[in-house]
Amino acid sequence: MTVWAIIPVRVTPDSKSRLAAALDAPARAALVEAMLARVIAAARAARNVAEVCTIGTTFDGALALADPGGGLNLAASAALSQAAQGGATRVIVIHADLPLVTPRDLELLAAAPAGDLAVAPDRHGTGTNALSLPLPHAAHFAFAFGPDSFARHLAEAQRLGLAIEELRSPGLARDIDDPADLADVADLLVNLP
Repeated sequence: MTVWAIIPVRVTPDSKSRLAAALDAPARAALVEAMLARVIAAARAARNVAEVCTIGTTFDGALALADPGGGLNLAASAALSQAAQGGATRVIVIHADLPLVTPRDLELLAAAPAGDLAVAPDRHGTGTNALSLPLPHAAHFAFAFGPDSFARHLAEAQRLGLAIEELRSPGLARDIDDPADLADVADLLVNLP
């Protein structure tokens, strides 16, 4: 099995705008980069992940996949197609704002049974922080990141006839969206501009 981990990311002055009450634009951009570095490091350390890629941003030597524009869902679809063309048999799409993610979290996503979709919901159980998609079974998976994505991704897996494995861990659940979430990145905040 050849597993690719794909991390969509945008580092812009508008990154993580919901954190603007707590962090200015340069600090938010630096935080996004620091969290991305942790996710890349975890993916590289996972024993069963063969390729680590980013979408839209070249960072830390990860393979950069083209972003066709049009938002996260179109970018994820294009990356899934590129990974399939590159020989991937499973693709993990994991968000860059998971500062507590571990190599073991990625290993569990990568080790989902053949033909099964593995999904990691956010701490609220409504969003999706990571998906592990088997190829070619999920080659035409319709990504639905955004509000209530967890339920929509489960419905898409059912539409495709994929068995579903839910993975819950602090590393996969605790994303950084609001100022209250910043406690999870206290160690990173010390070094921000």
